Amino acid sequence: MQSLLNLNSFNASVDKKIIVRIITYPLANLSTNLRRNHVCFRSRCKQALTARKLNKISGLVRPLSCSVVHHRKLVLGIETSFDDTGAAVVDDVGNVLGEALESQTKLHLEYGGAKPDIAMRIHKQNIGPVVDTALSAANIRLQDLDAVAVTTKPGLAPCLYVGLNYAKELVAKSGKPMIPIHHMEAHALTARMIHKVDFPFLVLLVSGGHALLTVAQGVEDFQLLGKTVDVAPGDALDKTSRCLNLKVLPECQGLSGGAAIERMARGGNHKAVTCPGITLQTPNCDFSFSGIGSFARRWIEAERLKHNLGEDDVIPNVSDFCASFQHSIMMHFLRRLQRGFLYCQQKGIVSEQPTLVVSGGVASNQIFRQGFEAVCQESGYHLVCPPPKLCTDNGIMIAWNGMEKLLNGTGIEPDPQAVKAIPTKALASCPIGQCVREELVACNIRLPKPKPLHNRLQSIYSNEKT
Repeated sequence: MQSLLNLNSFNASVDKKIIVRIITYPLANLSTNLRRNHVCFRSRCKQALTARKLNKISGLVRPLSCSVVHHRKLVLGIETSFDDTGAAVVDDVGNVLGEALESQTKLHLEYGGAKPDIAMRIHKQNIGPVVDTALSAANIRLQDLDAVAVTTKPGLAPCLYVGLNYAKELVAKSGKPMIPIHHMEAHALTARMIHKVDFPFLVLLVSGGHALLTVAQGVEDFQLLGKTVDVAPGDALDKTSRCLNLKVLPECQGLSGGAAIERMARGGNHKAVTCPGITLQTPNCDFSFSGIGSFARRWIEAERLKHNLGEDDVIPNVSDFCASFQHSIMMHFLRRLQRGFLYCQQKGIVSEQPTLVVSGGVASNQIFRQGFEAVCQESGYHLVCPPPKLCTDNGIMIAWNGMEKLLNGTGIEPDPQAVKAIPTKALASCPIGQCVREELVACNIRLPKPKPLHNRLQSIYSNEKT
């Protein structure tokens, strides 16, 4: 019993108000997700976790010292850029203390796509309960926060303003600072919350509305190598899924378009349908998916005529087509990545042991991830992908981006009530960081022959069939 904490003596030496706050914080994750610049905090957290294990039988937990709690910062993140209402509280070492998420995906699937007016109405219904749930799960009050971070760009304007206006109410009520967040920058930096990823590193962001290849050189310092020039990958996948009528299949019930294509592609032959290669005239790192989408619609219509099927029917070789379509999109990603790797090497803007971070909703596709791993192995890169839960839109990534800015001493808005949302369509030609596209094109980088990469990918498909 001597090893157990003497709570009476502790109460005598420390303010009781602080003790209550210490005990209410969950300690289960305090020894994980620690950043290397918090050495002192790491040591004390490990001591606390060790004490927890030693005292597990009695149910007592040794609290952290007052100095640790005093220095720990907390940020609330709010995300309403599209069809997910998310909120989360994180601390300055990457612990998620509380989170909540309400998704509208299934509802919008019934409408055949996101409807801004409907999304806005549902966001308004969910925003209060979602934020309250995140704070309650973290066992903290609004006044305990150090800042409120909120997505202000890019996204659907009506949806963005729901989160932004609610954040304005919170900071007006509490006096806490507001940190506006670029949605795509948040995706880019989420990996740093759970992995040791030092600047600079290459980032591929692929989602329903974007495809971006950029170099993250700092918390607010990015160099854009390439972006979507027409249709985003997630949009191309969703539209093709609707054209295939996959939602009527039992195994695709409740899945997004991209997830449904991934599910159906598992048993298919990726060589069965010769999809056109996605190529651009100039040697750049831009992405284009309008051509492959148009091909998919024409091919599916031809198959329906061939088999005398109606628009509500599913073509008989749907798995083969899904596998082939998915493979064509993946190869477009991989070839652009190869050019990006060569450009970064030529310009010396990555480390000797370079890292590629891949995030965004489309990055949840497991075949895509294995393809990214294959191209990284071939080029000497280390691949880092956040878990699928953090690849889709959520409040955690917004809170962590806010924390990075808070720790960096940047991004705090001096006049929160004057902040405006910037929708996707209003973004300038360079949506994230400084655009170096022209410089990249001027380098006229030739890609390596695709055969070695195809050989690596063949083993992926062989293992999937097995």
